[in-house]
Amino acid sequence: MIDPMIDPVIDQPGKLFLGRDYDLAQGKALDAPFMLPMRDLTTHAVCLGMTGAGKTGLGICLLEETLLQGVPVIIIDPKGDITHLAQSFPDLAPVQFKPLLDDDEVARWKNGLADWGIGEDRGEDRGEDRIQKMRDRVAVDVYTPGSDAGIRVNLLQGLNPPDPSNGLTWEHNAAALRERIAQIVSALLDLAGIASDPLKGREHILLSTIFETTWRVGNPIDINLLIRMIQEPPVSRIGVFDMNVFYPKAERFDLAMALNNLLAAPSFGAWQTGQPLDIPSLLKPLRDGGASPAGRTRASIFSLAHLSDAERQFFIALLLSQLVLWMRAQTGTSVLRCLVYFDEVFGYCPPFPRNPPSKTPLLTLIKQGRTAGIGMMLGTQNPADLDYKGLSNIGTWFIGRLRTARDRSGALEGLESAGVAFDRAEYEDPLSTLPPRVFLAQSIRGTPRFFQARWTMSFLRGTRT
Repeated sequence: MIDPMIDPVIDQPGKLFLGRDYDLAQGKALDAPFMLPMRDLTTHAVCLGMTGAGKTGLGICLLEETLLQGVPVIIIDPKGDITHLAQSFPDLAPVQFKPLLDDDEVARWKNGLADWGIGEDRGEDRGEDRIQKMRDRVAVDVYTPGSDAGIRVNLLQGLNPPDPSNGLTWEHNAAALRERIAQIVSALLDLAGIASDPLKGREHILLSTIFETTWRVGNPIDINLLIRMIQEPPVSRIGVFDMNVFYPKAERFDLAMALNNLLAAPSFGAWQTGQPLDIPSLLKPLRDGGASPAGRTRASIFSLAHLSDAERQFFIALLLSQLVLWMRAQTGTSVLRCLVYFDEVFGYCPPFPRNPPSKTPLLTLIKQGRTAGIGMMLGTQNPADLDYKGLSNIGTWFIGRLRTARDRSGALEGLESAGVAFDRAEYEDPLSTLPPRVFLAQSIRGTPRFFQARWTMSFLRGTRT
């Protein structure tokens, strides 16, 4: 059991307490805490491991520590696992856990926390309990786009032009605004089941022209207006061709009908109500008169388990493109401004030649986010789920148990592509037999080492409804 007096060691500014070093030969965790410098997250991180390896637990540990350091997080949660971050109980009283578990399971949870010096009665001279600190200093919001189960998101407001007061104008930021338009159009067409190349597809070119023409004069746009403008475009020519030569009116009507079918679907109404998708608001401290005078650090969880695959792609592409636009307006920094955690990234940044709408903005954030203080943390089951252009730009790796030799080889090749020098033979076999919650860690500094992830302060049992 860790001595509670170790708190001055694990509660260090700028360092994340993720667990303890692990001795493979002895098969046990050591006393030395495993601390990750928070600045390493500006070079992004990835967590690999088969089902049951403990990726979700490690991810929540990292989120807890980042939030305790006062850094806001935006969480993309396709499977709905990370909503457990909202389950923390400082008193650890059985009544708080009902109807999640019985008393025996609650006792097991308390004992697990106690083994890590968490949740104990410290006395007045031993500092504030970390779980209570989380409750006092962190605000966890669960957003459910397309549903009223959590906080609704008015996603279609994201079709409007950015507020020029944020510093993004056509005079100075035309390339960034066109990039945003291209990502919106790709997401809309994908949701409607229409494949159209951004450079050659008539559908993509027409919609992009409509958006740019409307945005340049500062006018808002919604699906209803977009459908009408497809039939009666605001421009008479595309390139050197008259509109009716480039895209005949009868064929434009088919495109308008495809988007109208989206609008007519009963479930689509839920996309048009709720809070706007506004990145600055998600990152500002919540000043609600709570225990923290500076305001509570925000954890914004976008839970997407209820959506179809196409709807998830649509939402994720728009959210990531909003982040890219926000990034473009920031001054350079070496400090972590926010962490974006993407759980189960499989299918959203696949290798070439697949190119879903989410891929381009995600790769942009990985390649350029560091300069704006955006850290990306990605979780998936094997390295083949991610385009190599993304993997090669990631500086911190956590690798749990991988079942197949191909997955293990791919993970180690990824480490090598990131510039890590090590003996592959020393690590390849152990990766096939790692116990749950044990990971091989490699950050941008230092050498690979094994560690056991600590017990999460958030309650990872039961299911939030």
